[in-house]
Parts: sequence; C-alpha cells; structure tokens
Amino acid sequence: MSKGKLIVVAVIAALIVSFFVFDLGQYFTLDYFKSQREAIDAYYNVNPARLALIFFFIYVAVAALSLPGAALMTLAAGAIFGLGVGLLLASFASSIGATLAFLASRFVLHDSVQRKFGRNLAPINEGIKKEGGFYLFTLRLVPVFPFFVINLLMGLVPIKTWTFYWVSQLGMLAGTFVYVNAGTELGKIESLSDIVSPGLIFSFVLLGIFPLIAKKIIHVIKTSKVMKHYPKPKSFDTNLVVIGAGSAGLVTSYIAAAVKAKVTLIERHKMGGDCLNTGCVPSKAILRSGKMLSYMKRAKEFGFKSASADFEFKDIMERVQKVIKTIEPHDSIERYSKLGVNCITGEARVTSPYTVEVNGETITTPNIVIATGARPFVPPIEGLDKIKYLTSDNIWDIRDLPKRLVVLGGGPIGCELAQAFSRHGAEVSLIEMAPRIMIREDEEVSQIAREKFESEGIRILTDHRAARVEVNNGEKQLLCIHNDTETIIPFDEILIAVGRAANTKGFGLEELGVAISPRGTIEVDEYLRSSIPTILACGDVAGPYQFTHTAAHQAWYAAVNALFGKFKKFKVDYSVIPWATFTDPEVARVGLNESDAKAKNIKYEVTRYDIDDLDRAIADQEAHGFIKVLTVPGKDRILGVTIVGHHAGDLIAEYVMAMKYNIGLNKILGTIHIYPTLAEANKYVAGNWKRAHAPQKVLQWVERFHSCRRS
Repeated sequence: MSKGKLIVVAVIAALIVSFFVFDLGQYFTLDYFKSQREAIDAYYNVNPARLALIFFFIYVAVAALSLPGAALMTLAAGAIFGLGVGLLLASFASSIGATLAFLASRFVLHDSVQRKFGRNLAPINEGIKKEGGFYLFTLRLVPVFPFFVINLLMGLVPIKTWTFYWVSQLGMLAGTFVYVNAGTELGKIESLSDIVSPGLIFSFVLLGIFPLIAKKIIHVIKTSKVMKHYPKPKSFDTNLVVIGAGSAGLVTSYIAAAVKAKVTLIERHKMGGDCLNTGCVPSKAILRSGKMLSYMKRAKEFGFKSASADFEFKDIMERVQKVIKTIEPHDSIERYSKLGVNCITGEARVTSPYTVEVNGETITTPNIVIATGARPFVPPIEGLDKIKYLTSDNIWDIRDLPKRLVVLGGGPIGCELAQAFSRHGAEVSLIEMAPRIMIREDEEVSQIAREKFESEGIRILTDHRAARVEVNNGEKQLLCIHNDTETIIPFDEILIAVGRAANTKGFGLEELGVAISPRGTIEVDEYLRSSIPTILACGDVAGPYQFTHTAAHQAWYAAVNALFGKFKKFKVDYSVIPWATFTDPEVARVGLNESDAKAKNIKYEVTRYDIDDLDRAIADQEAHGFIKVLTVPGKDRILGVTIVGHHAGDLIAEYVMAMKYNIGLNKILGTIHIYPTLAEANKYVAGNWKRAHAPQKVLQWVERFHSCRRS
C-alpha cells in the first residue's frame, strides 16, 4: 500500500476510533437531541446561519466516515430548520458525505480489489459501465440497503464520481424527505421505528423496483415499436432459421437439433464456411508442407548429410484441396441432415423479424440467427482495382508459385501465408503499416518472428503504408510511403491480408434497420440479440473476436437464448479467450500479455521458462522459444500466458483450462506431466514461479534444523 493510502487509512481509522473511544455516539441519540432541543432552538434563533453551517459539516463528516447517526441528523434537520431548509441541508450534506466515502473507498481499495478479483468482477464492471447510474438509483430508493455499504462498494467498481454524486442526490431525495418531514413532528416520535414502519418500507421497496419495472416496460414498448409493422404468424414452419453454415452456424444448428428443435440451416455457397474452405484448414495444410521443406533444409541438424524434395507447386495446392475434401464430410449437408437439420442451399433474405425467403419460398420462424461470417477487407489502394489481386479467399485457386509475392498485412493471416509461400520458394515481401508485425503480441514476440522470417529470406518492411499500385512496362509495382519517402516493390502477385469485414449487407438487415456497430459488425447485446429481438447473431459477423473457436463458443449462447430466452437467458462469457498464430515458431496466447497489462494499468509478475532447456525440445531439435506467465503479484493466479515455440497452440490448452477454472501455478506444479514431452514446460514454468516465491525465512530455520540433526 502506498504512503498516501496509508495516511488516508490512518486518518479515517483515528477519527472512527475517536468516535467510539470518546463515546460521541451519545450525542447522536433521539433522547439526547430531545433533551437539548430548547438550547439548540435558542442558539438557532440567535445564529441561524452559523448553526446551519456547523450542522452541515457535522452531517458530511458522519456520512463520510460511515458513522451511526445519519438518520438522527436527518430528523434533526427537520426539527431545527423546518422542512424546506432542513431538506436542503440534509440532502446535500448526505450526498457530499456519501461521495467522500465513495472516493476514500476508491482511493484505498479499488486497485487492490480489482487486481485480486478483476476477472470475477469483469461482468459487474461491464454492467456498471453500461447502467451503473440506473442500478445505483434503484438502490438509493430502497432504504433497506445500508447507504454506507453502497457508498463503499460503489468505490470498488468503475462508476464515474459525478454520476455517483448526482444519482445519489436524486435517489436519496425521497427517503430524506420522509425523515426531514418526520423531524418536524419530533415530539411525536419515540424511536426510529415510528418512522420506518413496515408499510413505509414496503412502499420504498415498490418505489425501488419501479425503475426495474419501468425499464422492462420501456423494453416492451421499444420491442413493440420495432415489431408492430410485422404481424406475428399464428404458427411457424420451424423453431429456428440459421443463415450461414460456417463454424457459428453449424454449431448453432447442431445444438438446436440436439435439443429436438426444428431448425433450418441456409448456406449460399459451401458448407463449412471460410474455416474449412479458405481459412484455417487450407492454411494449416500448406503450412505443414512448408514445414516439411524447412526440415529438409535443416537436414544436417538431424544427422543427415543432405535432404531434398522434388515437387511441383500445383501438387502442393492439390494436396490442400484433398485435405479440405477429407474434412468436408464433417460439415456436410448429409451429416447435418442425419442430425435433424433441414439444410438448404440458396440465397437467404430476411424479410421480417419472423420470415426468411430462400429459393422463392418463405419460411416462418420465431427466431433467426445470423452467422454469415466475414470476408477479406480490401483497402482503397489506388490502382489495386486495375489488377487481379489475391486474398485468403482466392489464393487457393492458384496453381503456379508466384516468383515474387507481396503480402500486405503483418497479422496472423499475412504472417502464416508469407512463411508458407516463402518456404515453397517464393520471394516474399511482407508489408506492414504498423511499427512491427504481430502487433497484438508483446514486442519480443514480434522480434522473434521477424528474425525467423528474415533468416528464411522473407523481406520485412514495417512502418510502410501502401499508397498505390502501378504497372510499368508490364511489371506490377507497389509504391509504399516510409518516413515520407517512396519505396517501390515489384511483384508478380499481391496478397491482401489486412483484416476481415463482417458480412452484414445484401440479405435484408439494412431494410429492417438492424443496428450495425462502429466496427461494421451486427450490434448485439450480452445475449447476442440484435436491435430486433427475434434476430440474433454470432461468429465473425457479430465479433468482437474473429476466431473459429469463439464463433463456436458464441453459437451455444445464440442457440440457447434463441430457443429458451423467454424463460432463461445466458450472457456470453468472454473471460478466457485463447488464440494462436501458426507460424514457425507458433505463437499462442490466452489472457493478458505485458503490453495489455501495461495499457490497462494492471500490476503483474512475470515468470518465464525458456524451452531451449527442455529435454524433449532438445531431442526434437526444436529447442527454442519460451513460456511467459503473468500472475497477480505475490499470488499464483494466472492473468495471462504467452507461448512461443514448437506446438505452442497445443501447449496453451493447459493454461486455458487453468484460467477458466481458477487453477493456479501451484496446482499445475503438483500435476504429473509425462516425460519426455513438450508439456513438461508448463510444469517447469510453475516450478520457476515456486522458487521465486519460496519462504526464505522458513528455509533458513529448516537449514538450521538439518544442521542440528547432523551434529
């Protein structure tokens, strides 16, 4: 704890202790006030302004220190100053005092509480950011909740100070009025229970839940306003229509069929979506071929004098298609039809919140799930539209290896394909507008990837902005701006890999007025509902993550909330999201890295294990990379993990499980890992953490104990 926080705690503690040691509470009782009533009234007649000021500051202090007596002070305000002035003094004094208590709680406790319980508090934090004022107002209206507890707890969550103040001022006004008004009739009051009767408490509770009821009514009104132009069918053809048969759509349909719902899945192109046909599967297939070629170049490392492969690039690309064909049955119409899904190939169009048109027919349904995925984003580069360019969609159609390939974009897709094509013999130039490739990873990770790429002959140009494409004397050229100078990069083919744009247009959402977020995705709430409640979205089209595994994760929530949302809804859990970039070396991550932690001002400790010391990695000739674990300072609770190395995407799974179920490094250390495996690295990094946190004083006594036993 910092010196400033210690001083604040010491001052507050001293004041509270003094209150009880000197028995100041005796002056905040109803009997004492009644006994001094005449003297106080006499003083007020002579010095009204001074007494009002003294009263105000005492009230602020009582509220700020959360001392007993606030209720009596509110009564006294009415008894001494009357309803008007008393209400004014008590209302502002209580709100200012509450705000001071709130600020003290925030200054002393907020950071440590968020640091220790931040992951568990994440849903509460998000809710407070969105509707904190609303919920605070509700709590202020109900006097059964101790206000001092509310003051302290609100200091621990991310509600703005000004919001806390004005909502408290407004929310406590009704209760303050009751007490001040009662104070004007002080002679009739024998105890506080005379004011806060069960009937009055019940009235306050009704008043408190009124905002919740009002919110629900507003939601119903908004929904009715949206839906009133679309008559609800008396019956439906199916329980659920899913548009898009990628990862999100397939899993949504699978779950719906598993719970015996009638579900219709519509896909305009190929089952399996981008992941199977143009994304994860083909990219991993070509990366594997490239890996084999890289091993041949490293033949001497494995004890061979030489090794080589005779191949034609078209055969590599045919192998990629063969891999797709082998996996295709997993996502096929035949398989999903057997599961009970009605699969339709055609262009879907949402014509109302209850109807979808496809192949000239209209399907009625109470719920629609949009899972249309995303497409490669093509930036408006001058001259690009004048040539045939490649994206992650159409690169799989080529059969001739480009001699000179420009890859525009240093993210996961760009890095993976740049290395894959380089290993097959292309001269690759990787262009990135940011200061480094893999910008979402820590700087040391980017540097490792860059050094590896450059050692394999890939030209890396960071801080280069693509300005225009030209064709001069039959040669295609990319002109980039770097430090206000122009760099010319000749190429035979150019791959655009600068990101992906959600598929939200062309199938009726615009006409219905479905809200689109600033990111270009369908705007959904925590239940994956769009602005039209019968239309949900999941996967790349909804974001915020564009990974196949997060699309499948969202699909469960979309299916369950669509089918059972009227009875029970589930908020999507994004607390533990892993991902990997399948370059060589692989880069895998879950949770925070150091860059994220610093940006969010989260304190952390780093524990590292270098894989070059691992027996299995040495035996496999893959002794490179590291595991870096971020933990809460002094604790073994994992905040995030970054792994760089051979099979990093597989090794990260243990940490995903650990973070999901709050398993710390101590328990990982206590788990048996098979020898010799790469997975032992996970245990060794836990061992490094344990050694760094060994109880040195205890060990000194143990050393003395052993010494005594030897003598």
